[in-house]
Amino acid sequence: MEKHEGREAAAAVRFDDPWYDALASGWGELDGTGAPAPVTPPSPAGPGSGPSAAEIYLEVQRSAAFREVRSRYRRFVVPATLAFFTWYVVYVVAATTAHDLMARPVVGAVNVAMVAGLGQFLTTFLLTWAYARHARLRRDRAALDLRWDTQELTRGIKR
Repeated sequence: MEKHEGREAAAAVRFDDPWYDALASGWGELDGTGAPAPVTPPSPAGPGSGPSAAEIYLEVQRSAAFREVRSRYRRFVVPATLAFFTWYVVYVVAATTAHDLMARPVVGAVNVAMVAGLGQFLTTFLLTWAYARHARLRRDRAALDLRWDTQELTRGIKR
């Protein structure tokens, strides 16, 4: 983006970033007189010029691309949550009921309970890594495309 002078040039600047929040522009900037510049929302198109934002979001929610993103999310999260919760419950139940098993030494003063407890931390980090990797490889691009399309459709709608 090039730097321009004057309000006309500022109005002509187009932000192609779907993450850009137009209402945040101008915060803390001065208007030339030393006073803060007023924040101006994007100019709306004429009344009745198209579907409302709610209609657009419902249309996107019904789209096949949105359903696919949600499906990919659920296919990872549901099994991962069930597996981790089961592993946690087994650890807690074993720690409270199987004292002989948990007290069995593994190496020196390290026993099964310590290894399983550290395993809880390890699986938390592994699950976080797996979730981030899955999101990056399987959902982020499609979700960003949906966001881009939605912002293009809602651009100029009065909220």
